[in-house]
Amino acid sequence: MEEILVDISNATVSNSEIHPSAIIASGAKIGRGVCIGPWCSVGADVIIEDGVKLIANVIVDGHTTLGKDSVYYPFSTIGLAPQDLKYKGEPTRCVIGSRTVVREQVTIHRGTTSGNGITTIGSDCLIMVNAHIAHDCYIGDRVIIVNNVVLGGHVHIDDDARVMGSAAIHQFVRIGKAALVGGVTGVESDVIPYGSVLGNRARLVGMHWIWLKRNGVQSSEIHILRNVYRALFPKDEELCGVFEERLQNVKDKFGHIDRVQEIIDFIEQPSRRGLVKVGRSISSSEKEG
Repeated sequence: MEEILVDISNATVSNSEIHPSAIIASGAKIGRGVCIGPWCSVGADVIIEDGVKLIANVIVDGHTTLGKDSVYYPFSTIGLAPQDLKYKGEPTRCVIGSRTVVREQVTIHRGTTSGNGITTIGSDCLIMVNAHIAHDCYIGDRVIIVNNVVLGGHVHIDDDARVMGSAAIHQFVRIGKAALVGGVTGVESDVIPYGSVLGNRARLVGMHWIWLKRNGVQSSEIHILRNVYRALFPKDEELCGVFEERLQNVKDKFGHIDRVQEIIDFIEQPSRRGLVKVGRSISSSEKEG
């Protein structure tokens, strides 16, 4: 079989290790100290920053930027066209931050013009085996997405969130900062910051107490967050007034605390999916009163 050689006639390559079987299209920009392993393919509009590693059999295409020192394992595909019938080949983008690790068979698609035109993954994330991140998703920093997780289009996940194995996130859902989504959980609505959801159809089961404790949150603030959670999401809602009244009470009493204000701001932002609640979801119309 004829050997496939690297096409670097017009590519920018500096002090990098490129396996002879890799294909790099003319125009690709390759930083310093990059390692591109066997049978990788890099498209013409790709930017690979310093220290990136494509271990083997990785495909990177489209207007895609791979951040410094990020790592991509075999059979991951980055920046390919979205699975959207409205997409007609527009030059949309995919951007991945520094030091993020993408494991085997992960698929990350570029954005669409009907969305915001870009799929974004932050820095220091870990995307585990066989996860799928659809078009126009936004993933913050230090997010962990475990094996077989699937994200629909336009999903927004804030910093430090954790999505456990085989969870499925509906399109346009928002996952708040440091929230926890349990394994094999279907999430159809938004998850508050620091919230924890479980179940075949996600239900709110508490706050992400382990993350809060491990990240130095004082016990006095955790006690306040417990009170906030119980006030917003009581077990017997029918005896505790409408949600808007409970939210206003929390705002008046605890709104001066930064993490509580983060939760309030998240709830008050426009949403296409409503909120995950204890036992069920709050529809957008209910949230608006």
